[in-house]
Amino acid sequence: MSDLAIGAIGFAALIFLIAIRVPIGVSMLAVGTVGYMSIAGTSSLLSYLKTEMYWRFTSSDLSVIPLFLMMGHFAARAGITTALFRAAAAWVGHFRGGLAMAAVGGCAAFGTVSGSSLATAAMMGQVALPELRRYKYSGALATGALAAGGTLGILIPPSIVLIIYAILVEGNIVHLFQAGFLPGILATLGYIAAIAVVARINPEAGPARPRADRGERWASLRDVWSVLLIFLVVMGGIYSGIFTPTEGAGVGALATFVVAVTYGGMRLKGLLDALIETASTSGFIFLILLGADVFNAFLGFSRLPMWTAEQFQQAGLSPFVVLLGMIALYLVLGCLMDSLSMILITIPIFWPIIAALDFGLSPDELKIWFGIITLSVVEIGLITPPIGLNVFVINSLAKDVPMAETFRGVVPFLMSDAVRVSLIVAFPAVSLILPRLINA
Repeated sequence: MSDLAIGAIGFAALIFLIAIRVPIGVSMLAVGTVGYMSIAGTSSLLSYLKTEMYWRFTSSDLSVIPLFLMMGHFAARAGITTALFRAAAAWVGHFRGGLAMAAVGGCAAFGTVSGSSLATAAMMGQVALPELRRYKYSGALATGALAAGGTLGILIPPSIVLIIYAILVEGNIVHLFQAGFLPGILATLGYIAAIAVVARINPEAGPARPRADRGERWASLRDVWSVLLIFLVVMGGIYSGIFTPTEGAGVGALATFVVAVTYGGMRLKGLLDALIETASTSGFIFLILLGADVFNAFLGFSRLPMWTAEQFQQAGLSPFVVLLGMIALYLVLGCLMDSLSMILITIPIFWPIIAALDFGLSPDELKIWFGIITLSVVEIGLITPPIGLNVFVINSLAKDVPMAETFRGVVPFLMSDAVRVSLIVAFPAVSLILPRLINA
């Protein structure tokens, strides 16, 4: 059997294992190990593992992941989600659909200190759902807005998935953070517009609450100054080059710890819980990265990525036709697996193809642009049926809302996503303008 055939069988086996719910890290490590041994032999595999594990897990670049995770766990215990939602509700709650808009705005703000879509959806859902129920928002709009709003945590920096993408393509994390900011703002505004349209068509779905007075509005802002300050210090320091991403994550983790202790009342038990959750999630991510390294090495030996890239080059297809085909495949995969799985499985195959095509961009800008497109499309997978992890998270909090109703509720947000992705694909400057301006 040829090496190429072994690579194709291994890729199919990986998809099968993930489909039957074998953890992705275990699946990639198992398939990669067996495939590597089949092509290069056992001794070569052991030699690779000996050097790869040391190189990968002694790299200081990876320390940014647990630091940003810790920042998110501290933020959750600082009561930041509650303060953000209340502040947003005080300013826009009197509009039709205003509380749902406030939930989306709160998700966007919490995403700046969380970096995780599932954490953003879960935390904001716990805070916002009782208020949305209290003002008799429809189950579809309430849960749909929270599920969609949670996806902002994957796009607005700092984003754990964006960091992993940067590691896979050897891209610049700082430049990718810069590139993700404007599309994240567009996503937030698009979701707010979708809520406004739904509330205009069906006012009963999102009734307005009484207008807050001026004193309540300004008082609500005093409760969220810490979030704004942390974001400005961390992201401003990273964007300006004062901090490396790792240093910025460390500063952010320390700042959110201080806020959690001072304003959130976090004590020793809360600190231990946050550290344990950080260690557990980091270990899970590191296992996935190890599995991805072994699997990617196996694919490299099989030449499957290179062969695939050559086939696309020889087919003579327009680069944008190839890109649209990849986007369509991501939408299909989004119905079957989570965002991190999609990134780890597809990037080793897709990136060599994209890198070989001419989009009129430099290699560094191509990495940035393709990364933001990929992340935007992967984000859609978090709310598409039948998996839609964010939908499941929110629906577990709103047990009285049928799953089908929640999926109907995300349809307007999927339409907003389609418009935004089209803009990013048609106009690369949407994602490249900030890196170009800041690094000119």
